[in-house]
Amino acid sequence: MDGYVNKEGNERTDKEEIFSKAVRAGKRTYFFDVKATRKNDYYLTVTESKKRFGQDGKHYFEKHKIFLYKEDFDKFADGLEEVVAFIRNKQAEENNETIGETKATNDYTNVEFEDLVSQ
Repeated sequence: MDGYVNKEGNERTDKEEIFSKAVRAGKRTYFFDVKATRKNDYYLTVTESKKRFGQDGKHYFEKHKIFLYKEDFDKFADGLEEVVAFIRNKQAEENNETIGETKATNDYTNVEFEDLVSQ
């Protein structure tokens, strides 16, 4: 580990960030941070940060963090991909049903004025 230099050009200390990516999504920000153990094994931390307001009106950030280790990357990615696909498919089905119902309620029989008068 001697001689390892981080992205700022400084000597790296234990658990220092190797790479970081922030993703803003509405009222939340997600931070994906790559860190290294003393043995230089990389791991990922995912942090969800939400701005909250206390009773005094001052804001603070509520954070939730998970640690993801390299031996779990594939299983985690597979599970995440499966769940996201499920949600997208379910919502697509529900949207199609809603559209189908709307079309059904908009269906009508073409009635001419003469048809009404002759009765």
